[in-house]
Amino acid sequence: MKEFKRDKLNVKIYKDRDEMGNAAARDIAAAIEEMLKSKDELNVIFAAAPSQNEVLRALKDDKSIKWERVNAYHMDEYVGLTPDAPQGFGNFLRDRLFSLVPLKSVNYIDASASSPDGEAERYGALIDKNKPDIVVMGIGENGHIAFNDPGVADFNDKKTAKPVALDDICRTQQVNDGCFEKLSDVPTSAITLTVPTLFCAEKLFCIVPAPTKAKAVARTVNGTISESCPATILRRHACATLYLEPESAKLL
Repeated sequence: MKEFKRDKLNVKIYKDRDEMGNAAARDIAAAIEEMLKSKDELNVIFAAAPSQNEVLRALKDDKSIKWERVNAYHMDEYVGLTPDAPQGFGNFLRDRLFSLVPLKSVNYIDASASSPDGEAERYGALIDKNKPDIVVMGIGENGHIAFNDPGVADFNDKKTAKPVALDDICRTQQVNDGCFEKLSDVPTSAITLTVPTLFCAEKLFCIVPAPTKAKAVARTVNGTISESCPATILRRHACATLYLEPESAKLL
């Protein structure tokens, strides 16, 4: 494992995806254990994407985690999917973690809500009442965090959650990841937690594998901190760690 720091961001590079996911899960589990010493329960936000498969699997298999004291949330969701759509991020997390461990509560964004603005307001109010302690996240090919794409990301956003239009790079990534067969199948809008909402958590764990993410990783670590690559904001967080493997780290 190689390790270095860029501004405040810890960067760790592992030999492969499995080692990366396992290491991130161990660190997340240790953070949960430590934080539960001073809190009755924790609020943890999870990303949903194939890039998270290894860490979610390792978290599911870790029997030491006191899931019964953890409230789970997800950070974004497509607008307009049916409740049972396999591409739904809530469904993705339900199948890989939320239904497999004894969580205190699971809190979903409703992809089929008739009013995206109303649903964003509802979910945002829920987050406001339950301040995030930990965020488990990834980075998109365009440098997005959650669905805060360049063009809609706002480092000083006043909203907790909001509806957003998805750019073509973001939508194409969903095809590249095998989530949709073709670009026209990918929804054009979503509900996302905003950058300040993610940033306010005490600890951020960012897991980013795959060669398709190499350019975004290089910009995140070495580029100018700017909303044109939203993930660069991680370098200002007091306790954020970026987990990589050789393919995603190849341009560093």
